[in-house]
Amino acid sequence: MKKVGIFRSIHVKFVLIYVLLILIAMQIIGLYFIRGLESTLKTNFTESIADRMSLVEFSVREELLKERTEDDPTVEVSLNNVLSGFDSQDVNEIRVINSHSRILATSVLDNKSMIGQRSLDDVIKRTIASGTSSENVIQLDENTGYRVMIRVIPVKNGEEVIGAIYVDANIEKMFKQMEEINQILAGGTAASLTITVILGIFIAQTMTRPISDMRRQAQEMAKGNFSRKVRVYGDDEIGQLAVAFNHLTNRLQESHELTEAERRKLTSVLENMTDGVISTDRKGRVVLINEPALQMLGVHDDTHILNRPIATVLGLEELYTFEDLAQQKESLALDFSTEDQPYILRASFSITQKETGFVNGLIVVLHDNTEQEKVDMERREFVSNVSHELRTPLTTMRSYLEALADGAWKNEEIAPSFLHVTQTETERMIRLVEDLLKLSRMDSQEYELTKEWVEFNQFFNFIIDRFELSKSQNVNFRRLLPPTDLFVEIDTDKMTQVIDNIISNALKYSPDGGDIYFEISVLEKYFKVMISDEGMGISPNNVNRIFERFYRADRARSRAMGGTGLGLAISREMIIAHGGEIWAESEEGKGTTIFFTLPFEMHEDGEWD
Repeated sequence: MKKVGIFRSIHVKFVLIYVLLILIAMQIIGLYFIRGLESTLKTNFTESIADRMSLVEFSVREELLKERTEDDPTVEVSLNNVLSGFDSQDVNEIRVINSHSRILATSVLDNKSMIGQRSLDDVIKRTIASGTSSENVIQLDENTGYRVMIRVIPVKNGEEVIGAIYVDANIEKMFKQMEEINQILAGGTAASLTITVILGIFIAQTMTRPISDMRRQAQEMAKGNFSRKVRVYGDDEIGQLAVAFNHLTNRLQESHELTEAERRKLTSVLENMTDGVISTDRKGRVVLINEPALQMLGVHDDTHILNRPIATVLGLEELYTFEDLAQQKESLALDFSTEDQPYILRASFSITQKETGFVNGLIVVLHDNTEQEKVDMERREFVSNVSHELRTPLTTMRSYLEALADGAWKNEEIAPSFLHVTQTETERMIRLVEDLLKLSRMDSQEYELTKEWVEFNQFFNFIIDRFELSKSQNVNFRRLLPPTDLFVEIDTDKMTQVIDNIISNALKYSPDGGDIYFEISVLEKYFKVMISDEGMGISPNNVNRIFERFYRADRARSRAMGGTGLGLAISREMIIAHGGEIWAESEEGKGTTIFFTLPFEMHEDGEWD
């Protein structure tokens, strides 16, 4: 997981916010305190000056209104005496100005030269003219560079302004006091902030430690580790959050285990299903496919299937869209057949939805329907063949019976022939029904093999001899049998029927003067029997069909010789029941060879089973 930057850490943010709040609070308090203190000091300073100036103003007014004799000192001298008696560290200079703006006295000896001169100060003129005290004016002294407060107070006799008092007060001390107080406040603020930062770090650690633990636990949970638990440091809200987080961890662990168990079950089900399963997302792209589905589609790796549209994967993109497949109620047949091999799949579709009805995706179940289609086709062909095989003799019998009913039975020359044909067709239908009953019992396994031990060479020779004695055409029998005795446990009746069917077919299709070969080859765990003729042969495309029911290489010749078309089909079922195999090899114009095998074992003493 990405590492959190130092300035993005909740611990640092908490300390910074805490310090900033304290700093802002202290600044607001300090600003309010400084402004209040400054206002108080200024007020006290101006009131102190005003009180002192009231005394001076009284003395000056008395001197200006006093009636003087020749023995009395002049007004200037009297006023200088009054001002010299006023000693204050806060007042730099006091001037007395008459109503004509002439300076009458000053408290500063260095400025005695100004006495008698006219004052050009606008503030003095306005005060004398208006009769009201001027505002306190703070400015820099040009000589000392210190801040001073200038104020002009009118001297009145009733309503008449008889003069003014100019005061130059030293206010720099007050500002120095303010600077000292500001420095003390700044030092206190710095010390407070230092203590605040230290306390904030400890407090932040106390509050963020459980959160950090929960963050690390969340990271471990994201990796699948649910064994770790968050430490509970207290019973406050954060402690309760830690308890709730541990409870959430337990619930998530249970849910994860349940989900994992369900996933394993689903994986096991999908892997062991014989049907193919494909799952898509809501856009119709494949997100899951099991191994049987890959095999059915002829794909070895799911990387070629995943994220592809389901319609493309199934080869339906030209006929159906994803929306069409989602609404498909009935299964669809997917024909992947080739010229050499039929291959048909059956696809069923069902949608997956949320509780709100929102479609999550599509589930497709594939079933290999090739064998079922073949069975259905064989069943249809079987019914058609049985109908055809029965219709032919029944039609013949009906024709001859109708002729006999119309009077042919009175004709001694025709009647026996018609009756013979009717009897022949009846026997043919009886053989057909018997063969069908045999196949039906074999299909339903309603038969039992009555096995006995026989020496197969002797058993095989006996059957060959019987055919050789009763054959009517000029055909030569060639025997290639091993000299070793081959003892095998078989049902002699059923095995006789198998060999009879094969030899009968060989005789039917062998030309006059042809040869029929009989051979037995001994292999490791079975022996192979071969019966070969030199007849017309069968085309390579049809050679594997001779064991199908009602299949005939030459239908006209087979029917003429009374065949039902079921002999080799019955032989195949009987050989399989004995645990062997049967097959054919043929070449057109050169003949056909039938092979079948029977299993056996050799005892340690050299005898055959």
